[in-house]
Amino acid sequence: MKYLLQLKDYLVSSVHETKKVTWPTKKQTKNYTIFVIAMSISVALFFGVIDYVLNIGLEAII
Repeated sequence: MKYLLQLKDYLVSSVHETKKVTWPTKKQTKNYTIFVIAMSISVALFFGVIDYVLNIGLEAII
């Protein structure tokens, strides 16, 4: 019985805390998503170029 009361208290406090959260607007979420995708592509391209250049250099040495 003690565990059920603790679980109830946990769930009630979790819902209470969730109501305090300031959720981002739809526009903010869209902007953040675009930013994350752009940064991911940029980093992938950067490492791809570095890998290509180092591979050419290693082939020249070998």
